[in-house]
Amino acid sequence: MPPEIWYLGLLLIAAGAAAIVPAVRKWDREAPSETRPEPRRPVARSGTAAAEAVKATRPKAAPTTAPTGPGRPTKVAPKPGAKPAKAPTAPPAPEVRVRPPAPQPEVAEPAPEPVAVEEPAVVEEPVAVEEPVLVEERVEVLERPAPTAGRMARLRARLAKSQNVFGRGLLALLARDRLDEETWEEIEDTLISADVGVEATTEIVDRLRERARVLGTSDAAELRQMLADELLEALDPAADRSLRATPTGDRPAVLLVVGVNGSGKTTTCGKIARVLVADGHSVLLGAADTFRAAAADQLATWASRVGAEVVRGPEKGDPAAVAFDAVRRGIETGVDTVVIDTAGRLQNKVGLMDELGKVKRVVEKHGPVDETLLVLDATTGQNGLEQARVFTEVVNVTGVVLTKLDGTAKGGIVIAVQRKLGIPVKLVGLGEGPDDLAPFEPKVFVDALLAQ
Repeated sequence: MPPEIWYLGLLLIAAGAAAIVPAVRKWDREAPSETRPEPRRPVARSGTAAAEAVKATRPKAAPTTAPTGPGRPTKVAPKPGAKPAKAPTAPPAPEVRVRPPAPQPEVAEPAPEPVAVEEPAVVEEPVAVEEPVLVEERVEVLERPAPTAGRMARLRARLAKSQNVFGRGLLALLARDRLDEETWEEIEDTLISADVGVEATTEIVDRLRERARVLGTSDAAELRQMLADELLEALDPAADRSLRATPTGDRPAVLLVVGVNGSGKTTTCGKIARVLVADGHSVLLGAADTFRAAAADQLATWASRVGAEVVRGPEKGDPAAVAFDAVRRGIETGVDTVVIDTAGRLQNKVGLMDELGKVKRVVEKHGPVDETLLVLDATTGQNGLEQARVFTEVVNVTGVVLTKLDGTAKGGIVIAVQRKLGIPVKLVGLGEGPDDLAPFEPKVFVDALLAQ
C-alpha cells in the first residue's frame, strides 16, 4: 500500500481521538461516582479568622438537604419537570457560632467499679464546753462499806494510842499535889506544843484555873473532867458537822474537795464516797485533777469498789470542764451526790488559786456548790492554818477534813483550825484503811486525847 494512504489513516485516527477525548472527559465529570472523595469539612477555630474560613468553604448554591444523620446532609433530587426554585428571600443563613477552643477530648476509659471502703470509726474526744469526757460506767458494788454511825468510837483505841503522850502529860500535871504557877505554865506549854494555839491555850488554862480556884478542888479526876469540859467547849460541840449530800430537786448535791499537794486529797475523795454510800447515797466522782497522771486512775479504783461512776478528762485538760461535765452527768443519771476532786495547789501560787476559783464558778452554772471541803494534813500543825486561810479567801470553805490524825499529829490542831477559821472539822482520817475516815465527834475525840 502506498505510504500516502498510511499517513492519511493516521491523520483520521488522530482527529477522531481529539474529538472523542473532550466528550469522554465531560461525560466522566457529569456521571455520578461512588468513589469520589468527600470534600474536606472545615475545622472550627476561634476568632473572626476562623469564621471567615468556614464561610469561604461553603458552596455558592447549596442544594436542598435533609438531615439523615448527625452532621451528614444527603442530596435530594428535584422532581422531573419542576421549575427551578427561586432563591429564597428569607433571612440570610444564621450566623455560625464558634465555641472557644476546647481541649481535645480524651478517650474515656471505663469507670472502675466502686469499691466499698470501710471508713474509720469516729472517735469522740473529751470536753466542756470543750470535748465530751470519758465516763466510766457504774459497775456492780463490790464492797459494802461499814456504817458510819459510831465509826469514830470504834477507832477510839487507835486515836488514843497516837495521842497518848499528850494525854498522859496533861494528866500527870493535873495529878500533882499542889497546882502552883509553875504547874500551870507547864500545862500551857503542853497545850501549845500540841498545836492548840497560843490564844486558845490561854483561854482554856485561865478558865480551868478559875474553876479550880472557885471550887477549891485538887482532885486529879475532877481536874481531868474540868479539862475535858474546857477542851470540848473549845471544839464547839453545837456546830453543824453533817455533810450536805442530799439532792435539791433534780440537781444532785455537789461536794468540791480542795487542798494542797500531799495532803491525801484524792484518797480522801474515795473515802468520802464510801462514807456517803454507807449512809445510803448514790455517788458520782469527778476527776478534775488532770495535772497528776495517776489521780484519775486512783479515783477510778476507789469508785469501782462501791459501784460509782467516774467522769474524767484528757491529761493536762481543763479541770473546770471536767467538773462541769461531772455535774451534768450527775443530773442526767439522777445520783444523790457528785464529789469533785481538784488538783493540789500551793497556797502561795496566785495563778493556781485563781484556777481553783474558776472551777467553782463553772460548776455553779448548774447551781450552788453545797459543800467545799478543805483537806489538811494534821501532821503539818500550825502551817496548815495558813493554807486554810488562803483557801477560804478563794472558795467558800464549809468544812475541814483532817487526815493522818492517827500518826504523829498533835490533836490540838483540831481546836486551832476551828477557832482560827470558824469552820467546823467534819471528817477525820484515823488510818490507811478504806473505812478509816470517820465523821468527827468532839466528845469521843476529847476522851481519846485524855485517855489514860
